[in-house]
Amino acid sequence: MVAPLGLIFMIQWMLLFAPVCGGWRCTDLEMPDSPIRNLTLNRRKMEMSWVSSMNFTEYSCSVNAGDGEIKIKVKDTTCMFERNMAPPLHNGANFSVTAVNINTTYSSICTFIPQGMPGTAITNFSCVIYNVSLMNCTWHAGRDAPGDTQYFLYWQNSGEEEERECELYVKDENGRHTGCQFQNVMIKDTTTYFMVNGSSKDSLIRFHDEYIELYTIERLTPPLNVTASCTGYPQGCIIEWQEPLTSHVENKNCFQYEINIQNKDEPKEEKMDPPVRVRNYRYEFQNFNVKKIYILKIRARGKHCFVNSNWGEWSEPIEFDMNKILIPTH
Repeated sequence: MVAPLGLIFMIQWMLLFAPVCGGWRCTDLEMPDSPIRNLTLNRRKMEMSWVSSMNFTEYSCSVNAGDGEIKIKVKDTTCMFERNMAPPLHNGANFSVTAVNINTTYSSICTFIPQGMPGTAITNFSCVIYNVSLMNCTWHAGRDAPGDTQYFLYWQNSGEEEERECELYVKDENGRHTGCQFQNVMIKDTTTYFMVNGSSKDSLIRFHDEYIELYTIERLTPPLNVTASCTGYPQGCIIEWQEPLTSHVENKNCFQYEINIQNKDEPKEEKMDPPVRVRNYRYEFQNFNVKKIYILKIRARGKHCFVNSNWGEWSEPIEFDMNKILIPTH
């Protein structure tokens, strides 16, 4: 026998991803005789379809979720909003179809209204990918969610894949899901859809959804195999390294590097040398004193590619001097 909470959530989930959404409301007050009728929305694919009693050469579809309107033009009675431009719908959205025939504009408008009580949806949803293929997502419970509310995370890497539920939830002291841990995450050139729904015996819980390009939440690992080779004449050091590990980047030119070199013997408050930024894998350190010991670390970020443009993790600090000895500082 299915547990009450599980049954409630299963029904909510089926309604949420049904081709015609339960919160779908259409009004034709301004144009009751419009030939464009029966607008339906497939939430999983963000695909809208309709029936037309007239032949039009072109239709204009639009969606407005509060952050601006997105419009596309199609030749038939189906339009799909691609994931890289589709808005989340947890705050509701207006959908419309418009067509012109002999200087007359026809339209039909529908509104997606999220089901559930205000204040019950999760807040502060965020995800991060680290160590190449691990991902953590976290959230806070809705401020007005009943005490027995349980949340469930589903995600979908592309519109053609089935939704998958989190396999390893993070729980608080009351057993409520407050996060999810993922393994073997592959970053693809698609936008991933995340949806957190909830269930309660006392209230219908509102969902929260987001579209995220996974490369933008990847925390890059440090550059690999950092080495320094120094000579007294000509005086200088050659510093070399390799690109950080990723699951999806094959072009080595996709990275920019920041090199931080400090004199070990200087007080910390005096270590104000600005970092050096380069696009290649080799740097010549010319301001080198053969009597000094230096501390070196390097980090990377994406540049002009599908790689996170935020700086990643620093490499482990190493010491080097005229003897070409590289020693971890801890």
